[in-house]
Amino acid sequence: MIAYLDGVLSYKEPTHIIIDVNGVGYMVHISLQTYSILPGGGDRVKLFIHHLFREDNQLLYGFANADEKSLFLDLIGVSGVGPNTALGMLSAMQPGDLRLAILGENVRAVQAIKGIGAKTAQRIILELRDKMKRAGVVPGGPTYKQQPASNVVWDESLAALMALGFPKATAEKSVSDALQADPALTVEEVIRRALRSA
Repeated sequence: MIAYLDGVLSYKEPTHIIIDVNGVGYMVHISLQTYSILPGGGDRVKLFIHHLFREDNQLLYGFANADEKSLFLDLIGVSGVGPNTALGMLSAMQPGDLRLAILGENVRAVQAIKGIGAKTAQRIILELRDKMKRAGVVPGGPTYKQQPASNVVWDESLAALMALGFPKATAEKSVSDALQADPALTVEEVIRRALRSA
């Protein structure tokens, strides 16, 4: 699984980029937030990556910071929200503003995003509000209490549990519970705890 790519930005569009890593060009789907942060072509960049495996394809989604990637993973964990919808949401609103809308149960703000209906907006709020509160989103401002090291442990633990056959929601809960109990856990320890409690 690819966690990040560090290379030369060889092509850039609002929806995707091509990043050259040692002579191999990777096409990466991005949000407008990431597009606006990235430099011009020819510059060296580093993107956090979500590597999505499908039966017939592999797709890379890139983010300028770990916080945006974390929110993307939360969004695609909601039933009925796919990666393209999640990217659209991150393109329409800053991650901090989107989190505050979810925490404030502002259905109208979430529904105002293109492609998001009332039912989907309500589902996103219902499924993510409590999770965000537990994770430490501060309602007074777009701050997210999160350490980069935790992101790696979270991502790798989640991917491993899903590869072992855990449903995504169950895997997320297991990883979240383990890291809340002890944020210093390694990937192996998180997986062991999840397997013991399954």
